[in-house]
Amino acid sequence: RPGRITMKPTIEQNALVKACQVGTVLLLEDGIMEVKVTEKLSDTELKVQVIRGGKLKARKGVNVPDVEIDCAALTEKDIEDAEYLLSLDPPCEYICVSFAQKAQDLQELIDIM
Repeated sequence: RPGRITMKPTIEQNALVKACQVGTVLLLEDGIMEVKVTEKLSDTELKVQVIRGGKLKARKGVNVPDVEIDCAALTEKDIEDAEYLLSLDPPCEYICVSFAQKAQDLQELIDIM
């Protein structure tokens, strides 16, 4: 059954869609579902073919393993969360960066620490 997936137009989501090309594979909900871009309608809209489907719930992640997204790895919320965790006594021992693509992505967190 055809459907439409809409995402909140954040800087990160816009960068993700803009970076996709025909043939790009997107993994939804931790890779449970998989779609492939069949047409890029604009920098904000893609037409995809469902490769491995399922019931997509709200607020689930989108991962594009073969595409480098042109935006910072850490969102403003990530930075706020890291600063809070580091202010605890004792401070948090581990903080991870999801979907780091390059060394600079980790360096952003190291600079906060």
